[in-house]
Amino acid sequence: MYKIAVIPGDGTGPEVVDEALKVLYAAALKKGFEVETTNYDFGGDRYLATGEIISEEDIEELRGYDAILLGAVGHPDVAPGILEKGLLLKLRFTLDQYINLRPVILYPGVECPLADKQPEDVDFMVVRENTEGLYSGMGGVNYRGTSREVATQIMCNTRQGVERCIRYAFELTRKRGKKNMLTLCAKTNVLTYAHDLWWRTFNEVGEADYPDIKRDYAHVDAICMWMVKNPEYFDVIVTCNMFGDIITDLGAIIQGGMGVAAGGNINPEGVSMFEPIGGSAPKYTGKGVINPVAGVAAMAMMLDELGEKSAAEDVENAIVAVTTTKMESMNAGRMGHSTSEIGDLIVEALG
Repeated sequence: MYKIAVIPGDGTGPEVVDEALKVLYAAALKKGFEVETTNYDFGGDRYLATGEIISEEDIEELRGYDAILLGAVGHPDVAPGILEKGLLLKLRFTLDQYINLRPVILYPGVECPLADKQPEDVDFMVVRENTEGLYSGMGGVNYRGTSREVATQIMCNTRQGVERCIRYAFELTRKRGKKNMLTLCAKTNVLTYAHDLWWRTFNEVGEADYPDIKRDYAHVDAICMWMVKNPEYFDVIVTCNMFGDIITDLGAIIQGGMGVAAGGNINPEGVSMFEPIGGSAPKYTGKGVINPVAGVAAMAMMLDELGEKSAAEDVENAIVAVTTTKMESMNAGRMGHSTSEIGDLIVEALG
């Protein structure tokens, strides 16, 4: 029995989550495990009605679940940053979800915007440090609104935070068993304090404990260039919070768009949270045209993290079957089927 907390969220989030749960229940039935889900109304509507986003008591309750499945965060009537910081970042930091894991996988049948690139060319993972860096909230503003205004945002990196992220990435590279190459994405020529810590830790840990893994390095600007030019080069990339945020959105586009990009906020020793990356897409709310594949893929990541690896593989195979033969496009409103019909097709392919 797995207890799953479900946060449908804003906009099209509930529609995507409905299809992910539909596939989850089918996978549980097929594989013989049980799932108990509980919905939480955290999001823009609750904030507008009550002024509250999420309480400390709510977070303590979430600690009692095996995993969290999130739909989307972002409401057109709530100023940018309020929900993102008050819900997403608060959950990541408080639950110590220190890894943001983003597979960049081009499914068969999905059009890649890069000329001549096939599924075998776009198949790598990005491990993003998820609780430090520029997102830690350190900094402030003095003399606001005057000509003397000073604004600072501190890139906070600790040896503990950097090392546990790098070790996770080395372990993932070894587990994948593909190119056995881990690329550090940083900016050591400019960020000579913060990213020197990343560089030294990367090499010390790799040399001492992972001699079987090839260590590779590239500046973040070069990474962006090579992800477009030669995505087939990469196996696993490890990087800091801000750079990870940027390059994974680039990765989502080269894998076919936000409608197929999934991610996990991982605490290997605690409760992890899984989500589609595309956001709430409020203009499509309630129209039944949003692509649910990313939500289903995020749920498959959740199954894998819970140890139901066979079920996760079956869901991934079902997604591939549908993207290859059933969908006309990955874009909202152009799929050839409604949101719920895509979920039904994935269940059917799951067998």
